[in-house]
Amino acid sequence: MNILRQLFRLRLPIWLVTPLLAFVLTLGIGGGYLLALRVTTPCPLQAQECAALTNFWRVWQLARDHFVDPAAIDPQRMSDGAINGMLDSLGDQGHTRYLNADEARREREALSGRFEGIGAYIDVRDGQPRIVAPIEGSPAERAGLRPDDLILRVDGYDVRGVTVEELRNRVRGPKGTQVVLTIQRAGVAAPFDVTITREEVNVPSVTWRMLPDRIALIKINRFAERTGAELQQALLEVRAQKAQAIILDLRNNPGGLVTQLVAAASQFMPEGSTVLIEQDRDGAQRPYTTTEGGLALDIPLVVLVNNNSASAAEILAGALQENGRARVIGQATFGTATVLRPFDLEGGAQVRLGASQWLTPKGRVVRGVGIQPDELIALAPGVAPLTPTEAATLTPEELQRSQDIQLLRGLEVVREALAQKTS
Repeated sequence: MNILRQLFRLRLPIWLVTPLLAFVLTLGIGGGYLLALRVTTPCPLQAQECAALTNFWRVWQLARDHFVDPAAIDPQRMSDGAINGMLDSLGDQGHTRYLNADEARREREALSGRFEGIGAYIDVRDGQPRIVAPIEGSPAERAGLRPDDLILRVDGYDVRGVTVEELRNRVRGPKGTQVVLTIQRAGVAAPFDVTITREEVNVPSVTWRMLPDRIALIKINRFAERTGAELQQALLEVRAQKAQAIILDLRNNPGGLVTQLVAAASQFMPEGSTVLIEQDRDGAQRPYTTTEGGLALDIPLVVLVNNNSASAAEILAGALQENGRARVIGQATFGTATVLRPFDLEGGAQVRLGASQWLTPKGRVVRGVGIQPDELIALAPGVAPLTPTEAATLTPEELQRSQDIQLLRGLEVVREALAQKTS
């Protein structure tokens, strides 16, 4: 109003006052809108949720203004850490997760079956990084890493308490470069260093070999983009070599793509069999069923699992078990029963959120419980499962003397099934 009074006091011509008056009114309205926008947009959440963030922003400001090492104030790294902490509070650690742009790219590479690194599945459980399993034929396997080896340091950096993504980021790297892992192994008194030269790792998700008595040992390492096609090819070869039974090894399989899980299940169960039931947060359920064309619908089948069988691997084990198609031997699976939905973020980052959970064909909840095997058998500490290649190189006598008692029991079960079939 003061501005308007001053305009009139100046006794300006009406042709000049009119546009000036319009300008002033526009400025006032626009400024008010911008002020309101500034006030209302910083927190787009509900009032109670916004109030819960008050201390977060206060701590951010305090760290920025008072932390002893200003060079350590990295807004992107602080933001990533805050997001990971928020997601971990949901109780779905290792599955629901945030990926920055580099991590999202590497995850896509892993699912494609090709990446540069040491060639091992790694995980963080209760803050402790560990080797889930070295990939067959990889630099990690040649260096002697074993399942359940604990990773204490990577190139001298203490990795206890890091996220899975940060661990992968430190372990992976360009081919030809070296990384030093400090390992703690059960049964070995002191930690020791393992130096590994990174390579381009081409990972077939399915490997197999024929064991004595024409029993095929098929291992699915993870459910990647070509798992369904690779399993189909393996089964064609198995049939060509006149296999009498199959042992399906899902031990140390961290999971992967649900589409490839259904494709794998379709090889062993008739069309229309329920593989899993997906249940969203509102309780709505959607079944996933097998398709036609399975190549191993009636051959005797045993499934091997352990504590590192997770996600899609335990879904498959549970489906084969509840449909009466296979006997499951080993240990209770990991219990990662959320179905991840990817959400793309700015700059190529991504959040993979457990937007639904899966149930077994009979509706059992598996989250946090896992699949319970029909026969509970655990390997001794420090004993790694035999790969198909390792098992096939042993004579029948050497295989019988091996410490892979889960595989040995699987062989016994399929032999019993074959004996009943011929009697």
